[in-house]
Amino acid sequence: MKKSSQIKKINRKARHRRIRAKISGTARQPRFCVFRSNAHIYAQLIDDEKGLTIAAASDLELKARGESDGSQKERAKKVGQLIAKKAEEKKIKEVIFDRAGYKYHGCVLALAEGARDFLANT
Repeated sequence: MKKSSQIKKINRKARHRRIRAKISGTARQPRFCVFRSNAHIYAQLIDDEKGLTIAAASDLELKARGESDGSQKERAKKVGQLIAKKAEEKKIKEVIFDRAGYKYHGCVLALAEGARDFLANT
């Protein structure tokens, strides 16, 4: 019998496959993909037509800069602001948010709000 953690992971991957079948990013409007591990959070802007990652950010990048203080949600919000800054440098105004099967809650929500707040203020 499978553990509940294994079942949750299988269900998340199934949700992610269903979502990915319906959305794809372009150079003008890339897919804003999130990956969340137990310790870190990662974000990418992906052009699915060309199969390229346009920009990427993670809390490991914040750690290298010495900005990794705070809770996991605070770090996720900073990662959202960082990826939004990189998107702005590449002149990207709109993205398609891909939560990768995760609930829109906690760190995923903080990441999205961080990116949204940064773009709204600029």
